[in-house]
Amino acid sequence: MKSSEMRSMTVDELTGHTRELRQEIFNLRFRKSAGQVDNPVRIRLARHELARALTVLREKELGLTGETGGK
Repeated sequence: MKSSEMRSMTVDELTGHTRELRQEIFNLRFRKSAGQVDNPVRIRLARHELARALTVLREKELGLTGETGGK
């Protein structure tokens, strides 16, 4: 999911999305340790998406627009 799509979500939706991503990362790491993961790159992608979601959530908490401008 793109950051722009996340910015259109509400705080409750973002919180739920981060909860789902954390659960997915846990499950992927558990399956990786058992040697049953199909796509190990998905762990990295899920972590990046979680970071994106947490960033947007923090922007909303601080009341920032989320769009950074140049100089």
